[in-house]
Amino acid sequence: MKNIEEIILLSDAVIDLERGKQFYDKQQAGVGDYFYDSLISDIESLYLYAGIHPSQEGYHYILARRFPFAVYYEVSKDVAIVVAVLDMRSNPAWIHHRLDEREE
Repeated sequence: MKNIEEIILLSDAVIDLERGKQFYDKQQAGVGDYFYDSLISDIESLYLYAGIHPSQEGYHYILARRFPFAVYYEVSKDVAIVVAVLDMRSNPAWIHHRLDEREE
């Protein structure tokens, strides 16, 4: 576990969050905001717990507490870099491909 000074969300992760928010807003008004706030809280927990989570495809990941999503991140010195926020109900092959895109 490292002391994290900063958390950076890459543009793809921001887009993932926005898509998730839109999806849940279509289900019921207000749920999208709850989704977003909940995932941001999970991401902020990386200040304390970055680096202790299991890894997949070369990235650490943390499972969201209230939604079926995972936050994929990497740690570089004292920075946690969030690369994706993915729906775990997705096809595993799609998740693999999505994470591989980042490495190119």
